[in-house]
Amino acid sequence: MAKLAQTSGLTDVQSEILSTVRSFVDKEIIPHAQQLERSDEYPAEIVEGMKEMGLFGITIPEEFGGLGESLLTYALVVEEIARGWMSVSGVINTHFIVAHMISRHGTPEQKQHHLPRMATGEVRGSFSMSEPDTGSDVAAIKTRAKRSAGSYTIDGSKMWLTNGGSSNLIALLAKTDEGAAKAHQNLTTFLVEKPEGFGEVAPGLTIPGKIDKMGYKGVDTTEAVFDGFEIGADQVLGGEPGKGFSHMMDGIEVGRVNVSARACGIAIRAFELAVDYAQQRQTFGKPIAQHQAISFKLAEMATKVEAAHLMMVNAARLKDSGERNDVEAGMAKLLASEYCAEVTQEAFRIHGGYGYSKEYEIERLMREAPFLLIGEGTSEIQKTIISRGLLREYKTHG
Repeated sequence: MAKLAQTSGLTDVQSEILSTVRSFVDKEIIPHAQQLERSDEYPAEIVEGMKEMGLFGITIPEEFGGLGESLLTYALVVEEIARGWMSVSGVINTHFIVAHMISRHGTPEQKQHHLPRMATGEVRGSFSMSEPDTGSDVAAIKTRAKRSAGSYTIDGSKMWLTNGGSSNLIALLAKTDEGAAKAHQNLTTFLVEKPEGFGEVAPGLTIPGKIDKMGYKGVDTTEAVFDGFEIGADQVLGGEPGKGFSHMMDGIEVGRVNVSARACGIAIRAFELAVDYAQQRQTFGKPIAQHQAISFKLAEMATKVEAAHLMMVNAARLKDSGERNDVEAGMAKLLASEYCAEVTQEAFRIHGGYGYSKEYEIERLMREAPFLLIGEGTSEIQKTIISRGLLREYKTHG
């Protein structure tokens, strides 16, 4: 049989892109990931390599200097990168979401201004929806943008910005007064340009230092504090106040496919480490892979990897076709993230005591996998989305 997580029906261009990325991951990411992760160091050289390959513009239309590839291509690239080190996939994930939102919803002027520089990686995006007190209750955000003539004044605090310090463009969700009865119709997306770095990076905008995390090292995760920050009305995404909720949900939908891809990448790497170790480690005169207890674990792990990959591919292809994919993206994210945690833990158990040592790669994966249970919505949020969609499709009458 072929190795796990193969995708049928790819074009020659897609196959060539994936082959190039896989080689880059094997040569430039995996050999350096452990050291960079230990030092919590931003992977600057790896990022430069991704710029040269055009990965920052992989889905940006060719007319703006990108590769014009599909969500599926992007998801498969993310799967490969996460297999090497999940933090590197985080560098391009929120950037991709912001580029997608501008491509889909931006004004012609916003597209022309941002997308060519985003395609080269000169401009890198971060996505700001969450707040310290709101969690998944997006409509309850407190960050407010007050309009005055041709500008807005923004006040409030945002949380969990991936690339918060290293980005120079934030897609920011804030509350505006549109007079709508429903809270989510009073939300607006702003495109906030800022310098890279930490501290008060612009008048009224402070990016505190990196949040210290259990895993997901290297990539910077921050807060953003707005205190009287002034921004022009022309920086409202699409020029449409009150459309922020739908803009963000569109971004989150593709983000869930991305998280599914990251989960698949980590699970693939965990399986690779486990199956390799199980064939080398010997007990009772034979490799532990030949013991039924271990061989059954490997069988279950491989099946979970394959199932998660297929669901991720299906969700990406549905989005590419223009069909609604909220249920499928939720299913893919739910299954892939849960299976990733399970496969990684089984790989950890197969390694025995060595799995607890920082000298072995599986220890890092054990700290990275739990993040995917939370990012882009917890498993419980995915179940809510899935159940609502099912009841919509299977609604009975009378």
